[in-house]
Amino acid sequence: MSAVVSRVAVSTPDGPRDVPAVLRLVAELPGLPGHDEFSLEPLDDEGVLFALRSAPEGARAVRLFVVAPHVFFADYAPELEDDVLRTLDPDDDAADPVLLAVVHPADDDRARHSANLLAPVVVEPRHGRARQVVLDADLPLRAPLG
Repeated sequence: MSAVVSRVAVSTPDGPRDVPAVLRLVAELPGLPGHDEFSLEPLDDEGVLFALRSAPEGARAVRLFVVAPHVFFADYAPELEDDVLRTLDPDDDAADPVLLAVVHPADDDRARHSANLLAPVVVEPRHGRARQVVLDADLPLRAPLG
């Protein structure tokens, strides 16, 4: 008997896509060693805003916020290298990946929240393998939201 995998809906340009509620990173996020599994928790009913939470044994818990970038940036459709896609699905039969952008909260230096469009989190939607990818493109690291 196989285990039931919980899934969450993420807004994409082609409509909502279900992805596993637990994402397993194939490479650690920069600056967050020891965190290779994150829960993807919806914070709205539209599949736009999420919390990524990690609490590996023996490590400090981490929470990041991510958004479905196309909702704020309609033309955002970066090209992903084939090797990136192969790291997420070595069998090369994955569905199109789902992109999430890490949110930087507003602070004393910035009046508005911003999204990192240069380094999206790329999610393989069937198995939940994910990685953050620095794109070879002229995209902003802190694009204002809203």
